Amino acid sequence: MDKCNKIKAHVRMEEKYERLSLSFDGNQSLKEEIFHAIETVKKETGLNPMVIDRVAEHDPKIQSVSIECTEEDCRNCGVFFTKVLHELQIDKCEEDV
Repeated sequence: MDKCNKIKAHVRMEEKYERLSLSFDGNQSLKEEIFHAIETVKKETGLNPMVIDRVAEHDPKIQSVSIECTEEDCRNCGVFFTKVLHELQIDKCEEDV
């Protein structure tokens, strides 16, 4: 089952910086699933990127979890992101303008 309709994935890449942001509607089970996928991939890859849990101040139903890689991890971060997306059964990222 594809979860693209429940979790929106956004990737941002710059020189020496990459971020995967997973946005969802505040559903606690989705949040737990995201953190479980991240922990699974951390164990599998040995990478430990920064993970940031965000909740919108104006609406707690708007939440996201961001995985950020800096210079030290950038070469392997794409693989990390791909594995997390696979774990979450997300087969595409949103097209940002």
